[in-house]
Amino acid sequence: MTIVLNNPGVDGLADAVGVLREWQYEGAPTQLHPGDLGWFWRSGVEATAAAVRTWSRAGRILAVGLLDGPDLLRLTTAPDARQDEDLARQLVADVTDPARGVLPAGRVYIEAPPNTLFPALLGTEAGWPLDDPWTPLRRDLTAPVPTPGLRIEEVGPEQAHGYAALLGAAFDGSRFTADSWRVMASGLPYADARCLLAYDDGGDAVAAVAVWSAGPGRPGILEPMGVHRDHRRRGHGEQITLAAAATLRDLGASSALVATPSSNTAGVATYESAGFERREETRDRYREA
Repeated sequence: MTIVLNNPGVDGLADAVGVLREWQYEGAPTQLHPGDLGWFWRSGVEATAAAVRTWSRAGRILAVGLLDGPDLLRLTTAPDARQDEDLARQLVADVTDPARGVLPAGRVYIEAPPNTLFPALLGTEAGWPLDDPWTPLRRDLTAPVPTPGLRIEEVGPEQAHGYAALLGAAFDGSRFTADSWRVMASGLPYADARCLLAYDDGGDAVAAVAVWSAGPGRPGILEPMGVHRDHRRRGHGEQITLAAAATLRDLGASSALVATPSSNTAGVATYESAGFERREETRDRYREA
């Protein structure tokens, strides 16, 4: 049967989020998570819909992609379609031809589950080399998480300005605003999400995180986590990460996942200090300009 590429539009976002929730399971390879769509939602529902692509056969969605920027496609497939050759070849054809409306011409990147057929074909048949490595990390949430040593506050509308200010102090070039938080919090994925702020003994906001569950018994993710540039090297990253893991556990998540460039050795060390364990490195594929 024919595999159909589609931009699902606003009305189709619920289906895309729904299948992404279903595809999360313990032991799954690093992959697109409903929380990734949830974090993108800060740009608005129309922008999120415009960035999503789905591939379906006989009415069933087999793959979901998110254009996380103009040159990066983050894509995953249904667990039983990881080695589906027809799907993999259709994906390769669609992402390599700019006329099909998935990726533009020039240098572009694709993140896809490792050890699956689609990215392998990108390398062997389309000639896309591997990019720099990322380190995924995981913390099991079976047991209770230690209580963090900072005061932790869940972000609501009243704290949205403070949360946005903290992200601006943690990430250079951040455009996140209080309105961004309100738009993000109105999105479908935020039903399984929380934003947290951490405060030091002086009452200053020092770190922030967003956590995204995919439902009870499924892995959740941290996206993003940041520490105020004036309050670094004091263990605040470890403390807000512990708070994030505890919150995901309260939401019913089976584990907490995060990924960071392997070159970010300080970030990897922070997550490890909060009880996260390294998983096998992953690499995006890219096409030369």
